[in-house]
Amino acid sequence: MKIFNSFKNMALAPAVIVLSATFSIAVAQPIDKDTKMDIQRHRAMAAAHEDAAKCLESGKADEVCEKELQAACKGLGIGKYCGMKHVH
Repeated sequence: MKIFNSFKNMALAPAVIVLSATFSIAVAQPIDKDTKMDIQRHRAMAAAHEDAAKCLESGKADEVCEKELQAACKGLGIGKYCGMKHVH
């Protein structure tokens, strides 16, 4: 019986590979201009937040780092926290 189960699994393997490849091809779509712009904005906001974290790590005052974040995010995020706000 174990031999039959092994054979059954080997027979299913090609079908799984074909279905996986088909699904991967179906999901991949070209990225439109608006989505590319959105990606750039997300990366710019992430970089600004990373810089804010580094600023705080350096020992600078919260107010100083917040002003730097606001300047880096001008025109990117909503509100004075660059589109993000968390508990302080």
